[in-house]
Amino acid sequence: MSSAGEGLSRPLPEQVRAHVVELAAQVLGGMPSGTIPPPLRGIAKFDPRKRARLGSAPIAAQLENDKEFRELVAEALTAAWPELVSALAEETVPPAAEPVLVAAAAYLTRPPGWAELVERAREDLDRAAALGSQREQAEIRLREQLAAQRTAAKEEIDRVREQLRAARSENADLRRKLHDARERAKAAEARAQELDAATAEARHRVAGAGAAAETELRKLKERLAEAERHLEASRRAAREGRSVEDARIRVLVDALEDAAKGLRKELSLPTSISRPADYVTAVTPGPPSVRAVPARALADDDPQLLDQLLAIPNLHLIIDGYNVTKTGYGTLTLVDQRSRLLTGLGGLAVQVRVEITCVFDGAELDGPVQVSAPRGVRVAFSAPGQIADDLIRQLVRIEPPGRAIAVVSADREVAESVRRMGARPVPATLLLRRLGRA
Repeated sequence: MSSAGEGLSRPLPEQVRAHVVELAAQVLGGMPSGTIPPPLRGIAKFDPRKRARLGSAPIAAQLENDKEFRELVAEALTAAWPELVSALAEETVPPAAEPVLVAAAAYLTRPPGWAELVERAREDLDRAAALGSQREQAEIRLREQLAAQRTAAKEEIDRVREQLRAARSENADLRRKLHDARERAKAAEARAQELDAATAEARHRVAGAGAAAETELRKLKERLAEAERHLEASRRAAREGRSVEDARIRVLVDALEDAAKGLRKELSLPTSISRPADYVTAVTPGPPSVRAVPARALADDDPQLLDQLLAIPNLHLIIDGYNVTKTGYGTLTLVDQRSRLLTGLGGLAVQVRVEITCVFDGAELDGPVQVSAPRGVRVAFSAPGQIADDLIRQLVRIEPPGRAIAVVSADREVAESVRRMGARPVPATLLLRRLGRA
């Protein structure tokens, strides 16, 4: 790109030229078809990524020869860098400005002394290139030094490895000698153990003979004591007018009674099988359930209806998260909606002892959501490809038959489906009023 007629003695530096052409290619893509210079109309149809690369020469020539096109590109640069263009117009260069950007702005806007600014940027770029070359040479020297050090280190490692192999060989010889010594010691120890075992066996036979004699003597003493007890019992029974057989039967009965009491206590058997009143036919009350809670006496949005459900033992409260938040405060962002609902559910979990599960739709999420679930509240997102309604039905279906389940949702289809599965649907407004009351 020659610019001698405009005050440049040499073509623009290649980096400045590429920056100017890139900016002109962007402006060319946004120009109306009627205002595009004729030489560039074909280039304007190129893909934006190919326009600057394939049409570099025609765009540069048009900038050089077409003042109006150059000024149009200068306007785009002024809009992007107004402070830089204003400083160049006042013949000052910001200290932190990049030389390429300064030269491009000077070439396009043509402030006073613009040719000198371009030459100054050329000198800065040349110095930078020289510094880069010096840096490359220094890196080359460092690489050579590093290679030499690596070679020396490799030689040292080989030497150490050779020493290590020799040490391992010597260590192996020592281990073999130690193994032989241990085998001999083991053989001697085994022989000593055999002798000790024989001695212990002899001692055991002697001790066994003595113990047998003592046992026999003890048995004789016990028989003598038993005979004396029988004699005394016979004498006592004769004095009390009862026989020894009566006393034995009484002891046996007491033992059987004590055994029966212990067995009844161990098996937790009732004291009696049935009562007379158990044989009278009557209707007994059923256990508490979600179906037994009356709804006609209360409005659907009356929090007292939810209070009656929360009073049922072992209730599982499942909440359609976004359905409730969009019903109550849909103007908030999804993050604020989740935070507000979970805060309210955390307070509810403190007041009532029920299992609470809050389900959010996660089918369109790009990744996992960071949610801090309050204590006592389970938070679940549906998997990719699954909507929250299906996850709610899965949670209801997995519960055992007979457990009390309440599902909070304003979706009629969800309400009907969970009702068929035995759960109690609850309007979303009812939960919102209950949380607002708390």
